[in-house]
Amino acid sequence: MVGAFVEIQRGARIGSRCRIQSHSFICDAITIEDEVFVGHGVMFINDNKPDALGAINKTWTCSPTLIKKGVSIGSNSTILGGITVGEGAIIGAGAVVTKDVAAHSVVAGVPAKPLH
Repeated sequence: MVGAFVEIQRGARIGSRCRIQSHSFICDAITIEDEVFVGHGVMFINDNKPDALGAINKTWTCSPTLIKKGVSIGSNSTILGGITVGEGAIIGAGAVVTKDVAAHSVVAGVPAKPLH
């Protein structure tokens, strides 16, 4: 299920039984496996070195991101490029994920860190 005002670019892959809430952005090089929840306003980033000239000169490259099965991503989170979020992990609302997230862990904050 995909909510209103969601953009999914052509190079993104979305698994089955996912729920993507409104106003989220899923760009090229993002892979979302099955049964993932993406909250409202979640932003995926695929460029870890933004450079306007790189886009003009066609030297720009995507940083692939993998969201594994059963992940839940809270509203208004930002997921940087090159990240893997392990199966069943939970990302708190408003988190900025800058590193890989271990399977079945809970992370939150800016930058996102494991909760104990």
